Amino acid sequence: MSELIQVTKPKVRAPNPEAYARIQKMVKLAGTNTVCQEARCPNIGECWSNGTATMMIMGDTCTRACRYCHVKTARVGKPLDPEEPKKVAGIVRDLKLKYAVITSVDRDDLEDFGSAHFAETIKQIHQLTDCSVEVLTPDYTAEHLKLVIDAKPEVFAHNIEAAERIFKKVRAKGDYAKSLDILKQAKVLNPNQKTKSAIMVGFGETKEELIQTMKDLRAHDCDFLSMGQYLRPTQKHVKLEKYYTPDEFDELAEIGRKLGFLHVEAGPLVRSSYRADKLNAFVKPSKS
Repeated sequence: MSELIQVTKPKVRAPNPEAYARIQKMVKLAGTNTVCQEARCPNIGECWSNGTATMMIMGDTCTRACRYCHVKTARVGKPLDPEEPKKVAGIVRDLKLKYAVITSVDRDDLEDFGSAHFAETIKQIHQLTDCSVEVLTPDYTAEHLKLVIDAKPEVFAHNIEAAERIFKKVRAKGDYAKSLDILKQAKVLNPNQKTKSAIMVGFGETKEELIQTMKDLRAHDCDFLSMGQYLRPTQKHVKLEKYYTPDEFDELAEIGRKLGFLHVEAGPLVRSSYRADKLNAFVKPSKS
């Protein structure tokens, strides 16, 4: 068993009340969701104060039950709102975003797993704005992945989340090799598009296993990487084995850069979409 190393937990920035309330009102009026709220992201104050948010489409109920995640689950989610893609595009426009992150819950109860809804959301944002779009999707099959890629998001993201040895412990319904292949296939379908993944640390993995996970991602042509500390939402979730220090995150980030990632965002409170706007330096909006 890994030793639980206690370190000083990082402080989060208090939100700007005006900016926070503005985004909260927009999301509520549109009847959509943000992963910031549903997953209890520790960076919600900072991001919302900066006028950015990660939109979560297709409802707030996931059909899977990953042991690290705080999003609520059920076998069947809510019916899709056909107007949601336009509503999300409207929020992106009104916030004057230059870079938007769109993610979703898993929808195994839908025939196409929600891939067409993703594609339409990308198209609506591109039609209404000049904003770059990053999509963070579930593990789609080749057919449904193509629907999303054909809509031409600037960045396609799919999170590996954990090292191979402990992958099934945290993502029982996922598959490590399949997640890697999804990233590779996304690049094959559109070689000009960037790809991204994320790893959480603190599940009991070793440094060598984290390095191997980074090597596996690079071997599948992944361009960007986020790494953050797992924070146990409740006692029912998978056990936290270790808190990583800022110096350890810095070391892992440097290893990632040497392995060839174009950008690595790593730190105790980093989540997949944290400071994703930095990636705009590597991509250009495409409406073709």
